Amino acid sequence: MELNEALVRLAELQKKRYAYQTASSSLYLDGTTVAPKDTAEGRGVALGVLAGEEHKLFSAPETGELLDFLWGRKEELDQPHRRQVEELRRSYAQLTRIPAEEYMEYAILTNEAGDVWRRAKEASDFALFRPVLEKLVAFNIKFAGYYDSAKAPYDALLNEYERGVDMAYLDGFFATLRARIVPLLRAVMEKEPPEDGFLRRHCPVEAQRRFSDYLMEVLGLDRAHCAIGETEHPYTLNFNNKDVRITTHYEETNLASSMYSVIHEGGHAKYELGISDDVQYTCLAGGVSMGVHESQSRFYENLIGRSLPFIQAIFPKMREFFLEQLSDVTAEQFYRAVNKVQPSLIRTEADELTYCLHIMVRYEIEKQLISGTLAVKDVPETWNRLYKEYLGVDVPDDRRGCLQDSHWSGGAFGYFPSYALGSAYGAQMLKNMEGDIDVWGPVSRGDLSGVSAWLGDKVHRYGGLLEPAGVVKNACGQFDPAVFAGYLEQKYTELYHL
Repeated sequence: MELNEALVRLAELQKKRYAYQTASSSLYLDGTTVAPKDTAEGRGVALGVLAGEEHKLFSAPETGELLDFLWGRKEELDQPHRRQVEELRRSYAQLTRIPAEEYMEYAILTNEAGDVWRRAKEASDFALFRPVLEKLVAFNIKFAGYYDSAKAPYDALLNEYERGVDMAYLDGFFATLRARIVPLLRAVMEKEPPEDGFLRRHCPVEAQRRFSDYLMEVLGLDRAHCAIGETEHPYTLNFNNKDVRITTHYEETNLASSMYSVIHEGGHAKYELGISDDVQYTCLAGGVSMGVHESQSRFYENLIGRSLPFIQAIFPKMREFFLEQLSDVTAEQFYRAVNKVQPSLIRTEADELTYCLHIMVRYEIEKQLISGTLAVKDVPETWNRLYKEYLGVDVPDDRRGCLQDSHWSGGAFGYFPSYALGSAYGAQMLKNMEGDIDVWGPVSRGDLSGVSAWLGDKVHRYGGLLEPAGVVKNACGQFDPAVFAGYLEQKYTELYHL
């Protein structure tokens, strides 16, 4: 086989995988947004077949032979092709260890689990979700062995979301944050909180939809290539860098909820839309890791979206959308309200200071579930106990407790630490960005183009061309979680006059 012929076959293989993944993603998007409630069974059949066909395609002996041939001539390959072969060989080694029938069964299970989770959350009844969660945990323990039997099962799962990260690293990372966050939180809670009652005034959903359109415009999201939908738990789905979908969830008495959901998911979308054309329809398309991905969403949501310059820039327009609700509110009052520190129940609505404590709860539970030291039946009790211990709040029901997130229903064990890592990456990116460009002058005028260009150059364009650690180094330099802790201390010292 000639090298050029092998490269043509490589491109064909990846486009076929892209086609299967696009079909599966389309079914997922439909199921979580506009599909009628009791329609999961049919999608499950289709998803099972698609998963089986993708497994058959990618685990075929000729695929392994192609990848081995190209790896044998890696010195003749340019960087994109070398990275493609490297990543595909890693995926091939994993996938060929998973029996096809298990792969298909798992695809069907996660589809079913999403539907069961939504019903369980609606009824606030963990017992409805427990049987399917038990199956998901068992599958993930088994799959962890397929991924890397030399690692502890949870380390193997963590590596799927942030390569190179393990429990030892995260234990130290979270210990550093907790040592700085907890004393700061105590100091803040002794101060008079800002008034935020106006955030709970009734805001019609239709006005919020128009406001979402405006926010997407400010973020620089091209609506010809990025659509917005509505779902129970917001997420971003990328098909390619010309087709990205974000979703949000509207609450008529919580304006900030959807506002920051749109900005958060918009950050994910900015990343996907900014990835180079050169890697589209290959395994290098898409964000390089979930930690890096979350650094972008939380960068736009918190570091920019909750800053005073940004709020001052958009507030006049906000008052046009919500004149009655915000007529007696100033931009600075709004800024202080959306940065109010208050230990709370819901992760997605947590302030920056307490957010990582929410992640620590999930991290501790996942470690125990995957190690087998915590039974699924005991998740609600453990969740409630940790929320009392870490955040000092009492969990009133499962809906606002262990059923609030959709991640476990999708089998995403090991994902949650990425949110905390992303927050810390983002703070260090901002510090470096401020050394390179004028960040706040343009942002105060509602112009995010400089911010987006810097992130595009340091992070977005690469997709998977670099390893996660390479992208982090490119944008952060030598990563140090103490930078994030220092950012929090500075911000909340000023906000609360400590």
